Amino acid sequence: MAYDAFLLLSFGGPEGQDDVLPFLENVTRGRGIPRERLETVAGHYRHFGGVSPINAQCRALIEALRPRLDLPIYWGNRNWHPMLADTVAKMRDDGVQRALAFVTSPFGSYSSCRQYLDDIAVARAAVPGAPVIDKIRHYHDHPGYIAPHADAVRAALAALPSRMAARIVFTAHSIPTSMNAASGPGGAGRYEAQLRETAALVAAEAAPELPWDLAWQSRSGPPQVPWLEPDINDHLETLAKDGVREVVVSPIGFISDHLEVIWDLDEEARATAARLGMAFARAATPGVDPRFADMVRALVEERVLAHSNVRHALGTVPTWDFCPDDCCASPKRA
Repeated sequence: MAYDAFLLLSFGGPEGQDDVLPFLENVTRGRGIPRERLETVAGHYRHFGGVSPINAQCRALIEALRPRLDLPIYWGNRNWHPMLADTVAKMRDDGVQRALAFVTSPFGSYSSCRQYLDDIAVARAAVPGAPVIDKIRHYHDHPGYIAPHADAVRAALAALPSRMAARIVFTAHSIPTSMNAASGPGGAGRYEAQLRETAALVAAEAAPELPWDLAWQSRSGPPQVPWLEPDINDHLETLAKDGVREVVVSPIGFISDHLEVIWDLDEEARATAARLGMAFARAATPGVDPRFADMVRALVEERVLAHSNVRHALGTVPTWDFCPDDCCASPKRA
């Protein structure tokens, strides 16, 4: 299939103190989140000067992709500038007819996949003459995603006093259990299944002799709504009671060091481990690792050369180019 542009599609984040609350209001619009909760989360951003690292990471990825792609590159966000609708208007004005979108989440769920498809539909509806925009498939088990995470786990293990005494804890953004149950066509719990497969692949490559767990972070919902558990801090408490004294935490749910990584893990989880007397090392995310940037190029080539049947995947949880209509249905808001 022919494409004449590449779109990097991401979550977006504030780039100054004045942006923080308007950004959070965009993120939570229509969800009835109390103002005091927004102020709490705003404090996390303000701790870092009101700047989320995600936009700078998108710019860095774009620069890494320029020499790898023979397509003009555009960038649009769900929640902050550059907003997706503005980017789609620019693409139309530049004469783009059909673009391929790479989303900065490898996994399938409403918030990490279907909502981006909805964002594309809304943005295109707002721009008369908008180009067709197709989304690249999930890449949770692509070698270019697994290898950088595995090397990062090895490096983190080397920073601990005793590698053989360590436990690996993989983390990802928690979501409501109802959203997880609805992820995948017909509701297949694909989000958690993909993450467990990613964790198993990274562990097998980095340290097959060590035990590992999958924990969750960044819960933001009301306490009466069940979310995926255990929370990383609760899990560290459990491990400490079981006698674990060294831990590597690997945020396999993230392609780069988002604010959730540097706050929930580098600040909160690290503090929890210190209180428990545990040695703690946090594994890096892929960022602009050349293998990750090469993966993006490979995914573009895979779609363009769909007839070649070349599909790089290390796992068995299936992925597809076009999501079925019943895939990852929108959760009902409480």
